Amino acid sequence: MKVIIKSYIVLTVLLVIPGCWDSKTIQNMAYVTALGLDYKDGHYIAYIQFLNFSNVAKSEKIEIGKNVPVWIGKGEGMTVIEALNSIYATSQLRVYWGHIKAIVLKEGILKNKFALRQAYDAIDRYYEVRYNILLFTTKESFSEILSQKSLLNLSPLDTIMDTPEETYAQRSFIQPQYGYKQVAELNEKGRTVILPTLSITKEEWQEDQKEKAMFRINGAYAMHEHQLMGWFSEDDLKGVRWFNKKSKRVLVKIPDNKKPKGTLVLTKPHHRIQPLIDQDEARFNIYIKARAVVEEMTENVSVKTMEEQAAQVVRDEILTTYRKGLSTQSDLLNLFGEIYRNNPQEWHRLNDGGHLVLKEDTLNKIDIKVKIMQTGKYKGRVLPD
Repeated sequence: MKVIIKSYIVLTVLLVIPGCWDSKTIQNMAYVTALGLDYKDGHYIAYIQFLNFSNVAKSEKIEIGKNVPVWIGKGEGMTVIEALNSIYATSQLRVYWGHIKAIVLKEGILKNKFALRQAYDAIDRYYEVRYNILLFTTKESFSEILSQKSLLNLSPLDTIMDTPEETYAQRSFIQPQYGYKQVAELNEKGRTVILPTLSITKEEWQEDQKEKAMFRINGAYAMHEHQLMGWFSEDDLKGVRWFNKKSKRVLVKIPDNKKPKGTLVLTKPHHRIQPLIDQDEARFNIYIKARAVVEEMTENVSVKTMEEQAAQVVRDEILTTYRKGLSTQSDLLNLFGEIYRNNPQEWHRLNDGGHLVLKEDTLNKIDIKVKIMQTGKYKGRVLPD
């Protein structure tokens, strides 16, 4: 009888107590998808992008091209967490950080080592935030950046800021960067980090007769051990792409002048940096191999000539990028980092003695080899070697 009574009491309690008393329905939460951070006059300024996922979810009921509203919240504080928490006061809904996909930084926070370190620490420490978040910089206003839509009025989740991989696969220029990788590289001795810059352009696209703004990565900030080295344009950084194994499709004109004879697509560049240390001076040999496909031709040119002209274009771009960094001692090609990774003792000796200095002749040799693998479906205008 006692067993029956106890069972009845337990069953009654289970029926009275709700199963998930602390659960939240998904439509009653505000989902952060992007974060903008700046630092000015001793204060952190945070902009947060909110999306209603019912408007961006893939379903038969969603109309392609329908305008997707974006909500942007702003907060300020003496610390990063204070700036973010100040938004809670007026958010009306519980804020969830587990879906944040991109962080955008302004120059103000990049210039301040302490502010940048605190921002990394605060964001990475919070349990809801993931590590695989894209990291960008910008010179635009956060209101414009965080409200930017994609083609066909698709949501911000379909822009370069949140899904840059597809664009990079077709045009490999400045590689998208993830926060966890950037934090590791900023803490690595001798390493120069490239932070892509998001800009907004209104010159290329129209919806009917109305100009439409679109994202473009137009350059990057360079940082060395948390020190801001400067900003470099897309043209300044052409040489960096040849040191990236993930470059999938790089278009080059041959020769690179006002009257090119053809266009090639170079893929899968493989590089090797050879340090040459002579007492207190470091110089470098660079070796690069790449495959190529002929995209178009305006004149009859032999395969060998095209390969030589493409190699010259690559060589010129590397030299241009190297020289752009000379005035600010920005090691954009990460030459000194090669010494640190392979011979740290020698790196410390040279660094402590103040001998790790970029000079006009620090680049000793640039050896480029381009191999044309395909000439396209139309082969009539390609001469043999």
